[in-house]
Amino acid sequence: MADDEQLTIDQLARHTGMTVRNIRAHQARGLLPPPQVRGRTGYYGADHVARIELIRELQGDGYNLDLIRKLLEGAAGQSTEVLRFTRTLRAPFVEEEPQVVTVAELAERFQSEDPGLIKRAEELGILRRLDDEGRYEEISPSLTSAGAELIALGIPASQALELLANLRRHADSVAKSFAKLFIESVWQPFAEEGAHDEQWSEVSAALERLRPLASQSLLAIFQIAMTDVVERELGKELERLTHKGSGRRRGR
Repeated sequence: MADDEQLTIDQLARHTGMTVRNIRAHQARGLLPPPQVRGRTGYYGADHVARIELIRELQGDGYNLDLIRKLLEGAAGQSTEVLRFTRTLRAPFVEEEPQVVTVAELAERFQSEDPGLIKRAEELGILRRLDDEGRYEEISPSLTSAGAELIALGIPASQALELLANLRRHADSVAKSFAKLFIESVWQPFAEEGAHDEQWSEVSAALERLRPLASQSLLAIFQIAMTDVVERELGKELERLTHKGSGRRRGR
């Protein structure tokens, strides 16, 4: 809706899909500010709509109404900005669309019908079970494709998954480092200064910029590390092979 559009409580209920009773209950709990009253009619604006959307999304994430009320109180009336920030916060860093696959397709990729492999992939967060009919969601199709390529190279599926598990552990550590940096350098100063209205958009923008920076820097440093390690480790193997060949020739 437009920022200057005004709705009656019945119109607000229809617009948000919430009952009038629940809207009034939210007002009584302090979750919604009172409407602007003209004559005998109360009118609600864009901030009320944003607050209702935010309350729903936070409830969906498991927050109770008391915690939501405290968050809204700390937002100093900036429900739209808080909603934008929470959506940015929950948005996946993965840019690709998940894909739905069947057990049969997974068995073909894993080159095995061992259900333990699927369970392990679920534990790693690579797959998400959708129903009891054998359908799963691939969170990152490119990652599962890379795993399938490893298996095609002759690496057993169990070892390929354990490699991904190892990568996940290191990735968790890197992700925590970025989160810690953001909290200490951006969020805590913002909170300590009183979370002023005009700063919410700046914090949201900083979090949004963190996404490509985190991915780009991790990929760049990994490429440097991979170049060094492959050159060093395969160089050693090549040297051993050369020495072994030299020994055979001398033995003749």
